[in-house]
Amino acid sequence: MEDIRQAKLFTHTSVLLNETVEGLAVKPDGIYVDGTLGGGGHAEKVLSLLGPGGRLIGIDQDEAAVLAAGERLKPYGGRVTIIRDNYRNMGQILKELGIGSVNGIVLDLGVSSYQLDTPERGFTYRDDNAPLDMRMDTRSGRTARDIVNDYTEQELYRIIRDYGEDRFAKNIARHIAKAREKKPIETAGELTEAVKAAIPAKFRAQGGHPAKRTYQAIRIELNQELTVLKESLDSMINSLAEGGRLCIITFHSLEDRIVKEAFRRNENPCICPPSFPVCVCGRKSRGMVLTKKPVLPSEREQNENPRAKSAKLLIFEKHGTDQDRQNRIRNAGLEEQDYGEE
Repeated sequence: MEDIRQAKLFTHTSVLLNETVEGLAVKPDGIYVDGTLGGGGHAEKVLSLLGPGGRLIGIDQDEAAVLAAGERLKPYGGRVTIIRDNYRNMGQILKELGIGSVNGIVLDLGVSSYQLDTPERGFTYRDDNAPLDMRMDTRSGRTARDIVNDYTEQELYRIIRDYGEDRFAKNIARHIAKAREKKPIETAGELTEAVKAAIPAKFRAQGGHPAKRTYQAIRIELNQELTVLKESLDSMINSLAEGGRLCIITFHSLEDRIVKEAFRRNENPCICPPSFPVCVCGRKSRGMVLTKKPVLPSEREQNENPRAKSAKLLIFEKHGTDQDRQNRIRNAGLEEQDYGEE
């Protein structure tokens, strides 16, 4: 009964749904992977375009997401395989399933609405009584509370500076360290008070909730989100069949930078000096970036779902045929002007 309750409670509005699935250029008999399955929104859209020979592999480390997607995707029967794991293990998962390559991969990075809106999961700063948890995989032993109370002041400063990009990172780390000297910081309210005290009053009302960046930093550190992303991108491109596409939705500049750098490096890996008339390093392009400028949510989507405002869709296509670039873009259902140089 508890499993069914969790599945029913899991709600998440898929961002850039149509744009992402169009970007995949779904083949009816293709094999696709949703590496961040969530509630199954993107997966369901892909499955609706697949024929009897098509298949979708859904991966998520959150138990509630796996249960919810399992319920939602039941009508598709054996065409769906759902696995509770981290997408960093995608290559091994595909190997164990006997799949050599896939036609498309989707990643919808960040936190789900369910995780943010369920106080006991500890992702929110809006409920003072929420525990400091933030685990995307509850099988993991360490929680956000451990980071807040056990990291040195210097370590806290580093993650808030690097992952939260907060200009008051040093002062926030100092205030957290002082607060925990009196007693361990246990709740969102206690952490938020320490952060607020570190930020000058005139800046607190700017850029949203004053603790937002600190919470983002702690969550990223706890779940190793950027490390996992950075270490997985080349492997995912390896897993693509010729002409296969990798579609990634990012939500902040740190993710965006990592994805863009990896896509550009795979498109143009040559390390020869610009003065060389021909390439001699032997590094070959593995594909091309279809999104020289990211695809953004429409104004309507941003109004209907405020959490979509920071979303960006980036698409990479692995080399296949010698088909003209314009035709490839048109086949994706995307417009050429979306891809001009930044």
